[in-house]
Amino acid sequence: MTLPAPPLPTWLERMVPFRRYVVQAGDNHHHVMEIGEGPPVLCVHGNPSWGFLYRRVAMALTGQSVRVIMPDLVGLGFSNRPAETAAHTLDHHITWFGQLVDELDLDDVVLVVQDWGGAIGVGAMADRPERLAGLVVLNTVLSEPKSDFKATTFHRFGRLPVVSDLAYRLLGFPQMALGFAQGDRSSIRGAVARAYRYPLRDRRRNQAPLALTRMVPDSLDHPSIPALRRVGEFIRGYQGPAKIVWGDRDPVLGTARNHIARMLPQAEVTRTEGGHFLQEEVPKEIATAILRVAGAG
Repeated sequence: MTLPAPPLPTWLERMVPFRRYVVQAGDNHHHVMEIGEGPPVLCVHGNPSWGFLYRRVAMALTGQSVRVIMPDLVGLGFSNRPAETAAHTLDHHITWFGQLVDELDLDDVVLVVQDWGGAIGVGAMADRPERLAGLVVLNTVLSEPKSDFKATTFHRFGRLPVVSDLAYRLLGFPQMALGFAQGDRSSIRGAVARAYRYPLRDRRRNQAPLALTRMVPDSLDHPSIPALRRVGEFIRGYQGPAKIVWGDRDPVLGTARNHIARMLPQAEVTRTEGGHFLQEEVPKEIATAILRVAGAG
């Protein structure tokens, strides 16, 4: 079921000149933006962003024969917030996103993934591989970690009792500091930075960023590990079209590039000086990869 999208403040509406609507899928309402006509390009963001992250990529694809679809993950952007923080598990997010794909009835999908959007988007497509036509991988993780892995400083901080709750829920971390994850810190500032903060401004309903941070494994016994293994198995067996565009200056996932490339040996790798949210810094490179995977460029 498709419903009208909630109104946006004028300053933000000007920044997203796209069709907007809400899709009821299962028990959730997903806010979706899209532009263009043609085969679907499904762009999946991660934590703590929303579909806004892909707006520059979408604009770089203007005039091309593709339909760019930019949904907000459950709990983020203008999609609904689960009543319980514990609902934010990787298995649940994969199920929720798959329900959205089914409700939109998308076929021949070029899937574009970044951050948690990788495991969530690929996990959903692993359950419906007939819908997947191609894959564009940005800075993300697509498998379980190695046995000797160590959590990053960012993710260790997210597990500190009391301190992390205060930082995330009261101070608006990390959305108030996204620029520090960039190759060019000026790429997220001013109105752009405000747009990332805006959907999570309500402290009563901003539990997703901390919950998704804690979804990242800190041991091989973590609840996310089985789902990550399934995602890894799918990627290792995937032989379809794929491209990788990577931000080498990403302090969170920058070093994962070679691991991703080994999992997708058919994928050409485009290295950039972008950071974690490389859609803000290298949208043309991402658009080029999308068109090549889609067979339109």
